[in-house]
Amino acid sequence: MGITERREREKERRKNEILNAAEKVFFTRGIAVATMDEVAEKAELSKGTLYLYFPSKQAVYFGLAERALIKLKQFFLDAVAQKKSGIDKIRAIGEAYYRFSKEHRDYFQTIAHWETTEMEFADETVMMQCHEAGRDVQEIVVKALTTGMQDGSIRNDLDPVKTAFLLEGQMTGLIQMISREEKHLKMMDHIDPQELVELFYEMTYQSLTVK
Repeated sequence: MGITERREREKERRKNEILNAAEKVFFTRGIAVATMDEVAEKAELSKGTLYLYFPSKQAVYFGLAERALIKLKQFFLDAVAQKKSGIDKIRAIGEAYYRFSKEHRDYFQTIAHWETTEMEFADETVMMQCHEAGRDVQEIVVKALTTGMQDGSIRNDLDPVKTAFLLEGQMTGLIQMISREEKHLKMMDHIDPQELVELFYEMTYQSLTVK
């Protein structure tokens, strides 16, 4: 192993250690109020050293968002691998997204924060890495929609990219609403949140299959 390669590996190792520390801080304190001082303390680094690896709080956040998207991508890949028709793949993706939000709540909130909050892109490189991870996730949905349009299980007059954006926005909003109002839904409205999710799947099925 050459010196350059060894340095790059050491740099990646240190970045991962910082992100591990940042997870503990961001997930405990909240993205909005967590500080770089707290991340540096948790990582047992000086603030100056921290800034050598991540030049801003936004850069740390995008590093965490990329992690979350990589994990979500695997959820989606596992889901579509078990189904043949496009429409079944889309439903499996929806189910995987909801399961991801329950099993990895902090990662889901990290992704949702990115999608619902205007953030300044102080570091173009780390932002683009996160953006590409998001596109990888969306491409799985686009491919499932395209498969369905080709096999006849999904109507063929749809734009798969635009439809993927709509499905993502609708499902993310539903999950956030359930997360925020779950107790109220159960106690005041006597609604099982899972029933809302199932109804969403059915409505989505109808909208994708009926012209």
